[in-house]
Amino acid sequence: MSITDSLQELSYLVQSAGATVVGMFFQKLDMPSPTHYIGKGKLAELISLREQTYYDTVIFNDELSPRQQRNLEETLGVKVIDRTTLILDIFAKKARTREGQIQVELAQHQYLLPRLVGQWSHLERLGGGIGTRGPGESQLESDRRLIHKRVSRIEREIENVKKHRTLYRRRRKEVGIPVAALVGYTNAGKSTLFNTLSNAGVIVEDKLFSTLDPVTRRLALPDGRQFLLTDTVGFIHKLPPSIVSAFRATLEELSEAELLLHIVDITHKNAANQCHTVEKILGELDLKNKLRITVFNKLDLALNNEAELEALNYQKSPSSFPYFKEQIPLPDERIALISAKKGWGIDKLLAKIACNLQ
Repeated sequence: MSITDSLQELSYLVQSAGATVVGMFFQKLDMPSPTHYIGKGKLAELISLREQTYYDTVIFNDELSPRQQRNLEETLGVKVIDRTTLILDIFAKKARTREGQIQVELAQHQYLLPRLVGQWSHLERLGGGIGTRGPGESQLESDRRLIHKRVSRIEREIENVKKHRTLYRRRRKEVGIPVAALVGYTNAGKSTLFNTLSNAGVIVEDKLFSTLDPVTRRLALPDGRQFLLTDTVGFIHKLPPSIVSAFRATLEELSEAELLLHIVDITHKNAANQCHTVEKILGELDLKNKLRITVFNKLDLALNNEAELEALNYQKSPSSFPYFKEQIPLPDERIALISAKKGWGIDKLLAKIACNLQ
């Protein structure tokens, strides 16, 4: 993904958080400044930009060290946050179930712990020895203990969630109903497809991370068999490791599924990069070899009607889409072309699911 595309994605994240973007810029450096992340020239430019835009928050597209964040806030006189903080804020806003809320809280606490020193910098003393053991150190240690206790409590709650999910999965296996799970880059249309297949009424917005909490519904296949479909949290470029770690209990649903439906917004100019990001995260979750169907979605944005989609399905030669640089062999039982919004190609998708859920 190019720098400009990554910044554009950051701006969409900002909008999902409910803020307004008033300006964007980037700087190419051999390595970030250890004190301010950006160089002195860009820092001066950022200071002067405030007089024109009156911004009150600066968001960086990479994770900042506690030192960088503290120095930037002192120099700029405004709140400074990084991409990780922004994503955690969106997750906290979107989480509606108790399970989602505690998973977000765990990630937030794990992120905050190494940054506590900066919260008490006004009480620090220069040098060592006499004068260094004051209220700053006491408060810092007190806060650390409180957060460690809270983290332990949350981890116990998540452990209970894991046990509950394990029992649920065990009962499910006893009944013998197969499970499929939706995965994909955020805003690829997973929730729209989930609603189209199940009438579940999951919130759908043209925003990143519009839904967070997993939902499962029982559906019928064309041959009369039933299966369970689970909608999971979307993935994104530079997804913070703390999020993946905190949501491991939820993401275990993917490992228990017999089939993954990888939803791709085939009309997005970064479709190939988004595919690779999802595959990378699946690899980190040890799901690289899990059986899957790749579902190319949002074809209503590229085609005029369902007849054109049908014609594309029956092409015998490899086909490629405008922004997808890799050749796509059609037809293929592991590839489905759909428009979840218009309902195009849904019957064929269900048929492919039935073929793969034996």
